[in-house]
Amino acid sequence: MSAAIVGRAEAEKAAARIGGHVRRTPVAQAGPGLLLKLEGMQHSGSFKVRGAFNRILSVMEAGPLPEAGVIAASGGNHGMAVAYAARALGVPAEIFVPEVCAPVKVEGLRRLGARVVQTGAIYAEAYEASRKRAAETGALDIHAYDQPEVVAGQGTVAVELLEQAAKLDSDSDSDGESAGAVHDHAPIDTVLVAVGGGGLVSGIVAALDGRAEVVAVEPERIPTLHRALAAGEPVEVEVSGVGADALGASRIGGLAMEIVPGRLSSVLVTDEAIVAARHALWRDHRVAAEYAGATALAALRSGAYVPREGERVAVIVCGSNTDPATLLDR
Repeated sequence: MSAAIVGRAEAEKAAARIGGHVRRTPVAQAGPGLLLKLEGMQHSGSFKVRGAFNRILSVMEAGPLPEAGVIAASGGNHGMAVAYAARALGVPAEIFVPEVCAPVKVEGLRRLGARVVQTGAIYAEAYEASRKRAAETGALDIHAYDQPEVVAGQGTVAVELLEQAAKLDSDSDSDGESAGAVHDHAPIDTVLVAVGGGGLVSGIVAALDGRAEVVAVEPERIPTLHRALAAGEPVEVEVSGVGADALGASRIGGLAMEIVPGRLSSVLVTDEAIVAARHALWRDHRVAAEYAGATALAALRSGAYVPREGERVAVIVCGSNTDPATLLDR
């Protein structure tokens, strides 16, 4: 499979493949014209389990997995997703995480039965260590964002979102006699999504296939996609700030750079805006989000993205793996 054929069809096939293993996460109406897709309520606390299941199940369709099972490098969420999927499918998992990985995520990985190796200052260093280990053991590598099966799996977020938004749209317009009415407009105009290595945004762009605009949102201190789009190719960036554990890819994925250019807009937000958005999600909606999970909403709240009048916006709240005691921290 090449990047050229990671599109809506692949996302729909992935949705059928993983449907019995993942949750159909809810969509909440958070205000006029604003929807929140609550991926933090997914198994393992983030959207990442979608790509993990799709990668493993796709390989299993072709034959048995290696005896060593699966291996992954992660800032935490991808590792938890791989560990969850591996446990559900009865295969061993070894997860490499950087030293900045949040303790709640390390604890979660161990609870899921994975062997955890914490090494390297950033994700890229943990990834290199995992590659060496995979070469030694023969375990199946599940990349956090740069494999077609992973991208297609993450695209199932958008497949669900369009269906759910259309249902909400139909229900709100109905007078009770035509709840299934077909409308002459798209249920969503714009989807805001946080970006780390690019797997989620690539999957959403591919699955939407022009049905809605996409806005990629990144912390100012980790402008991985933003810099790559400006340069026309992946470039190395420094990784720091509140989103570093989950959005800490120092270089955008190759698939993302094949899929997204010309198909989205890119904005940056401050750490302060991310912290405020996370606080608002809990205060106003009782939605628990990690900093990465609040990053897309930060673009709206800070004015980094200003919707047009009447624009219908969906925000992907992509993860909830956080210490609940810190939800009201400012």
